[in-house]
Amino acid sequence: MKYEHLLVEHTHHIFWVTLHRPETRNALSPEMVAELAHAFIQAAHDDAVRAVVLRGSAGFFSAGGHVGNFQSRLQATDHTEVDPAVNRNRAFGHLLQALTALPMPVLAVVEGAAMGGGMGLACCADIVLATEDARFALSETGLGLIPAQIAPFVQARVGRRVALRLGLSGERVSGALAQSLGLVDALAADSDALNALQAQWLNRILACGPQANRALKALLSRDVAGDHSLGAWLDDAAQRFAQCLRGEGAEGIAAFRERRPAAWAVTLQAADVARLHGRSVSPSLSSPA
Repeated sequence: MKYEHLLVEHTHHIFWVTLHRPETRNALSPEMVAELAHAFIQAAHDDAVRAVVLRGSAGFFSAGGHVGNFQSRLQATDHTEVDPAVNRNRAFGHLLQALTALPMPVLAVVEGAAMGGGMGLACCADIVLATEDARFALSETGLGLIPAQIAPFVQARVGRRVALRLGLSGERVSGALAQSLGLVDALAADSDALNALQAQWLNRILACGPQANRALKALLSRDVAGDHSLGAWLDDAAQRFAQCLRGEGAEGIAAFRERRPAAWAVTLQAADVARLHGRSVSPSLSSPA
């Protein structure tokens, strides 16, 4: 597929996905949503992918849903009994389900702002990084709408109380406040520092066994899937532990005993991160230790 609304790269065992419609502040048009769905399918079916990174171009994550598309939905008609606005809204929910179902770690990197659906994308990531001056908001109620498809994912990320606070007020929160609310995991002072922070977190992920990371995500998804039997969960955990131990665990244990990096370890620099998101590279960029 030729991507027109995204920059997509697969290198260093990472699937780099950059929202790339800066003229709309990377608003989530139907075309971008369709391309994201295709990209997530690509990543899900590639065993070599060890992480997926979501970021926006031109220093802005995403302004959320495209207001012009909302107007077109008011005017849309079809010949079925289902309101076309229902199907188009639900399509974004399918995308978020696909994102949360990815078997490898997902990193969202936010600068500028993550509004509405953009905040929903961030909430579906396993790890969220942001600049201190980034802004997050559930802005839909200000338009007389609701954050329909993203609501369960926001609540899963920050809890019901915070989700209600943000949704019922449309409050715009800074990166620092978002971190205190549990939405953001780590902050950087600015975009250059964010490149270094992103490299740092990716290096941590790439130092872990790729199959162990996939096994852990699968194990923790049992609760999301509604399996509340602790015994069954722990039985599954034991099976997965044994598989890891007899698989890449042998290399991990040997590397630990020999005080060397494991064979799967990869190291990135901040300059690599900037380049792979289509950014100009500053000679002074370097990753933190």
